[in-house]
Amino acid sequence: MPSRPVILWSLFAVQAVCCAYFLYDITLDFFQPNAVNSLADSDLVEGIVTVVLFLGLAFTATELRRALSHQARLTEQLQVASGAFQALIEAKFTDWSLTGAERDVALLAIKGYSIAEIADLRQTAQGTAKAQAASVYRKADVSGRLQLISLFLDDLMNDTLIPSTQEPVH
Repeated sequence: MPSRPVILWSLFAVQAVCCAYFLYDITLDFFQPNAVNSLADSDLVEGIVTVVLFLGLAFTATELRRALSHQARLTEQLQVASGAFQALIEAKFTDWSLTGAERDVALLAIKGYSIAEIADLRQTAQGTAKAQAASVYRKADVSGRLQLISLFLDDLMNDTLIPSTQEPVH
């Protein structure tokens, strides 16, 4: 299935073709030999419809560009946030001097895995995973997984990753 922007631009193109057709038809009606005498009410209606269609086309193009620009900006922010989150994790892990195993356990804890799931994924005993998690929490100076996660979320939420340069689209 085509992407949303392709569908929207296709509909815009259909509107543009309709507008061009009406404009062409009105031009032919106006420049015919008896055009001045034979302009009917329907020609006036066609003219009004064409003007309104053209205005709608201009508005649609502007809004479509704004929406696509906004979508691109949100995508960029998401990519930056994702990269920033990974960089933040690495910086914190380095500051805390975590071992390779502790890094793995901390990352899995941040992702929301329980001690039992971490032990299964790492193919270690639950006691080992629990001890490594406790070591991570001690080095990070937190009491558990939720506080560990909140350290990262607080840092991300307080940071402006990409300063806004335009008005938000509503």
